[in-house]
Amino acid sequence: MSSIRARLTRAWTGAFLLTLFLFSLTLLAVRRETLYRELEARVQLEADQAVRAINVARNTGTEPVMAQKNRLEGPSIGMRMSAFLSLLEGYVLVQDSTGYDIYASPAVQALSAADRDYFSTAARKSEPDRKLREVKLYNDQLLLATRVVPLSDNARYRVYAGLSTANISFTPAELMGPMFVITPLLLVLSVTFAYLIAGRAFRPIDELIDQVEAITDGRSLHSRLGVTAAGDELTRLSETLNAFIGRLEKSFGALRRFTADASHELKTPLAVIRADVERAISPTTNETEQAIALEEALQQVTRMADLVDSLLTLARADEGRFDLFREPVELMPVAREVLETARLLGEDQDLEIEAPVLENAEVLGDLTRLRQLFLNLVTNAIKYTPRGGRVEISLAREEDVVRFIVKDSGIGIAAADLPHVFERFWRADLARSRASERGGWGLGLAISQWIAQAHGGTLEVQSRLTRGSTFTVTLPLAGSPGSGMTGEFQSIVNIESLVAEDAT
Repeated sequence: MSSIRARLTRAWTGAFLLTLFLFSLTLLAVRRETLYRELEARVQLEADQAVRAINVARNTGTEPVMAQKNRLEGPSIGMRMSAFLSLLEGYVLVQDSTGYDIYASPAVQALSAADRDYFSTAARKSEPDRKLREVKLYNDQLLLATRVVPLSDNARYRVYAGLSTANISFTPAELMGPMFVITPLLLVLSVTFAYLIAGRAFRPIDELIDQVEAITDGRSLHSRLGVTAAGDELTRLSETLNAFIGRLEKSFGALRRFTADASHELKTPLAVIRADVERAISPTTNETEQAIALEEALQQVTRMADLVDSLLTLARADEGRFDLFREPVELMPVAREVLETARLLGEDQDLEIEAPVLENAEVLGDLTRLRQLFLNLVTNAIKYTPRGGRVEISLAREEDVVRFIVKDSGIGIAAADLPHVFERFWRADLARSRASERGGWGLGLAISQWIAQAHGGTLEVQSRLTRGSTFTVTLPLAGSPGSGMTGEFQSIVNIESLVAEDAT
């Protein structure tokens, strides 16, 4: 496969040859036109000089202008006038008033009888003006000019002067001769010039390719391409590639973390299941211990099934293959249902669950997913709020949006950890990860964020360490400009933004 440099060189060479060909045609046409105009001027000058020669001969000397040789030969110009006219080149013919030839130059006399008769006839038909006329002979073609010389006795001479157009026969062969010598040299210079210029133009791209190859080996994604200050297309390309490499680095990092975290999260329940199964099948284990072991194994299997289901949900969201049902949903009943569930879950920890504001609002969305979103946030707050704490739920309309807010008095999140809250499998620290005996997988908030964004809304968090956290879901009301759910989840959720957590 040829390189772009080679293709550009060939294109340049082809364009150069085409330009040279068109230039040659133009030069040929211009040269022929120039020669023709020069010939026209020479013919006009020839005719004027013939008239001047006749006038000079008439006004000087004593020899008569006309000499009568005999009746058969007719009249002819005298020797003095003939001498003057013989100095002219080309075809010169002088006729008297009756149309009789009284002078013919040697070129006219050399014509064949047929050509001379045709020349004389064509001359008599021409008008005595400044216009030129082309006369085609058997072996030649003339450009003819006509003049009239008045005489004293009301007679007049008609003077015809012509030159052969062979004088302007500038043929393509005459042009191609020099061109065949010059063109190979120009072609070699052109190809060399084009190849060098293309190489120089593509040198920065070659360097860019080398840098990209060095970076995208999977181990150097932290590096970036050098960006010039030229502000040209290469600068834009470098900036675009740097942005792409940055996203690629985040994606690879997220993928590595995801693989490591998933392996770690699955390792513990699998170890527990193995231990429980080994204990259950041990000959020394009684029926009660077997039942306890199998129950523990079942709990771990249930947790693993929940993990797989969450991962499948996020994977489908990544690929944009997760369908949501779009229908009007009243949020008040959903909020009340979640509130009752929260109160049941908080009883064991003596939590105070309150809902100071619950305003009815209608959105377009998927009832099941919206319930999952609200429940994820509430259970997350309960999970990380110490015994005797407080969890506050509110649902309030504001202009063309509705906000579902979950505020707790839990252990909170450090400011440095807030940017990572929505990363998959992320939990702030070991103490927070163990704050609940039911510790989650770290996927709940990733799913919650996806649900909010898929409904055209947002999920935000505010938190201070030991001061509690506040999660706010903002959704457009039904009928508002942003109420349509997004259909392309790949643009909403990706491996960088769909980050996860059960814990705040």
